[in-house]
Amino acid sequence: MADTAYLILENGITFEGKFFGKQGEITGEIVFTTGMTGYLETLTDPSYYGQIVLQTFPLIGNYGIIPTDFESAAVSARAYVVKHPCQNPSNFRSEGSLDAFLKERGVIGIYGIDTRALTKIIRENGVMNGKITSVKPTGKISNDIKSYKIENSVPSVSAGEKKFYKSENSKYTVALYDFGSKENIRRELNRLGCDVWKFPCNSTHEEILKISPDGIMLSNGPGDPADNKEIIKNLKSLLKSGVPIFGICLGHQLLALASGFNTNKLKYGHRGANQPVKDTQSGKVYITSQNHGYAVVSKTIDVRIADEWFINVNDGTCEGIAYKNAPAFSVQFHPEACGGPHDTAFLFDKFIQSMEAKKNASK
Repeated sequence: MADTAYLILENGITFEGKFFGKQGEITGEIVFTTGMTGYLETLTDPSYYGQIVLQTFPLIGNYGIIPTDFESAAVSARAYVVKHPCQNPSNFRSEGSLDAFLKERGVIGIYGIDTRALTKIIRENGVMNGKITSVKPTGKISNDIKSYKIENSVPSVSAGEKKFYKSENSKYTVALYDFGSKENIRRELNRLGCDVWKFPCNSTHEEILKISPDGIMLSNGPGDPADNKEIIKNLKSLLKSGVPIFGICLGHQLLALASGFNTNKLKYGHRGANQPVKDTQSGKVYITSQNHGYAVVSKTIDVRIADEWFINVNDGTCEGIAYKNAPAFSVQFHPEACGGPHDTAFLFDKFIQSMEAKKNASK
């Protein structure tokens, strides 16, 4: 029988459940994701750094652990909250159970709580901190819960050194500016004929431009985009380089900040594989996969510099920007989504076309 675990929210509400994975004590920012599948990608997505992840779908772990589906080598989530973890997965690709995987990686999990009630609390009150512990709460909220803050997030998940990934059909060279990138961004670029140089987040614009890239990809990543002042400074120079740029998620936000626009923290963010976005140019609506707690403030976009390209159908927030002063565009969602819909995978083709146009113009 698993030991009793408690999840204490910073507003004093407590949930009682059971431990799975590692047993222990951890504090973090609690966020929820609505994906019915993709729990492996969620656990290994660096964008969840510093966060306790709550799955709204009740049964998690039913197709086991499949390492080839991981988005990074590490688990960035601080802890995991589910209703029912599957102990007997059934999948020909499975190499073990979720419980065993979390134990192996030293990740604390809690199950058996009312995940629907917890999700409603976050939706109504906004993202908040919480603590998982084996110690029964006394009613007084400890200072470590209220004071917890995600810090040094991008440097904690970015590549430690420059790495090269060769495509089987090399046509272009892309510099992937790594803020905590998902592996499927690199895989998609390789599949489309791009040799990829992955650059750590502390790389300068001179180091990136030194390889004479045909294009620059700005990756996803965790935390408050405004914390990354040196990266924003480098992006200002990269925007002036004339090299085509494609930003995804945090990369989208950082490019906006480099252009003088603002970002803000959303009440509870967008996390899941069913987020509808509207193309303001065509009027088409796409279903997208998303994972972010911050957004670009639409009213701060200077129309002399850029146009708002996509908006979120649910709340009207900015989901994409097309730039006028540089061959650049960015989106808040994940066109490379795994798991998730591939409705917007055409954006990678658009990036390829922009690199091809630049090559032809320089001949």
